[in-house]
Amino acid sequence: MTMNKGKVAILVENDYQDQEVWVPLYRLREDGYETIVVGTGAAEYKSKYGYPIKSQISASEARSEEFLGVIIPGGWAPDRLRQNPAVLKLVRDLFEKRRVVASICHGGWVLASAGIARGRKLTAYQAIRDDMIHAGAEFVDQEVVRDGNLITSRKPEDLPAFCREILKALREA
Repeated sequence: MTMNKGKVAILVENDYQDQEVWVPLYRLREDGYETIVVGTGAAEYKSKYGYPIKSQISASEARSEEFLGVIIPGGWAPDRLRQNPAVLKLVRDLFEKRRVVASICHGGWVLASAGIARGRKLTAYQAIRDDMIHAGAEFVDQEVVRDGNLITSRKPEDLPAFCREILKALREA
């Protein structure tokens, strides 16, 4: 049995991108991290393809001091997540504490709304490239980009590199 290395939050809302939640969730568990599914208040959420996931706590109950980092998946969920003040506070607090903040695909919307994209080098799904630039980020088209404690990727095909970089950052922390 692997020792618990600490907690990492994974944000969820309806229409989350299936692989961008489940691949990091299981990969981090496999490496000994406790992954906590954090929602906006509902008990369960459905993915873009209808696959359900149960929330363990709501963002309003989550305390940044309990987490080593947060993962923001894509799909259409980030458009809902970024409208929740508790989600934005959790992401911003973790970023300011220099904890790992990892975003993939449309998750960049949450970074922009939390006010942490400005001045950062990052990547995201090509469709939100302009949103990231308008939020003040330096956008690059790479499978994974790390700028300090901020880790970003573009799409599900980038998940192997995304997960490797998250685990590397968690080990360094």
